Amino acid sequence: MTKVLLFVVCLVPEFSMALSTDRTQPIEVKAYTVVIDEQKGHSTYTGDASVIQGSLALSGEKIQIFNSKTEVTKVIAKGTKKNRAHYQQNQSNQARFIEATAEKIVYMIKKEMMRLSGNAHLVQGFDSFSGGTLDYDIKNDKVIAEQSKDGTQRVRFKIKL
Repeated sequence: MTKVLLFVVCLVPEFSMALSTDRTQPIEVKAYTVVIDEQKGHSTYTGDASVIQGSLALSGEKIQIFNSKTEVTKVIAKGTKKNRAHYQQNQSNQARFIEATAEKIVYMIKKEMMRLSGNAHLVQGFDSFSGGTLDYDIKNDKVIAEQSKDGTQRVRFKIKL
């Protein structure tokens, strides 16, 4: 079976949601080129792009931000095989932050979901997950890991109890 479902809440009790105060912080974006389409609610930032909101930091070669009229709904960061997209955020009940890298990171804010694809790697506390694709359900403390389609990136899971 190519999918592995890991119910992290059962295995790792300290696996928790990120800081709730980050959502109230202003969003700072940096890039070499910016294209904003207000009518479509879409903006694209290219060239060593980064997004920072509170303790949340997201970076990649290209970042796309999608928003409704009142809030950001989704953020996509794209990197390359050599220089993957990167996500980092503090957690409310741990000294260590959560960190993720992949060729593509899709963060669906309202759903509190993150999809990492292409050389995906997720570290939370002292536990780590890697595979071709990782779906991280932040709200329900669940990770679904899948090997790459060509089978070269098998699922790996390291846990420290």
